[in-house]
Amino acid sequence: MSSIKLGGNPINTSGELPKTGTTAPDFKLVKTDLSEVSLADFAGKKLVLNIFPSIDTSTCATSVRKFNEKAAALQNTTVLCISRDLPFAQNRFCGAEDLENVVNLSDFKTGSFGKDYGLEILDGKLAGLHSRAVVIVDEKGKIAYTEQVGDIADEPNYDAALASL
Repeated sequence: MSSIKLGGNPINTSGELPKTGTTAPDFKLVKTDLSEVSLADFAGKKLVLNIFPSIDTSTCATSVRKFNEKAAALQNTTVLCISRDLPFAQNRFCGAEDLENVVNLSDFKTGSFGKDYGLEILDGKLAGLHSRAVVIVDEKGKIAYTEQVGDIADEPNYDAALASL
């Protein structure tokens, strides 16, 4: 279990992020067209997993915009923006913002991604959603970098995450 904060108030997650150097846990997530994807669908690519509670909050939206901007210059890298939002909300947001360099994925069906990656929020107002985190997976499927953001209101360290690529 990790202890993080929401607006300065302590809350807990279901576990710890995967350790650097370990194999990334597989996942099944839903794309905005309602099709399912798994980690295997991105084999051979570097992945930036931008994970957050909801696209409809300002910090979450900012992280998606910033990773979208930076993704255009990344070689053999896909940015996956992952939340428990419905795929319809993710699609609406990206369409309104004209974001084309990120892939939005939803964990709305089972929440298993949040549990497997140790970032499901267990208590507080956002219980059941994902904490704000960044996980970098290399082209061999190994965890290259993780960041569990200490307070959900804060943005991740974009430069450190991207430097690990």
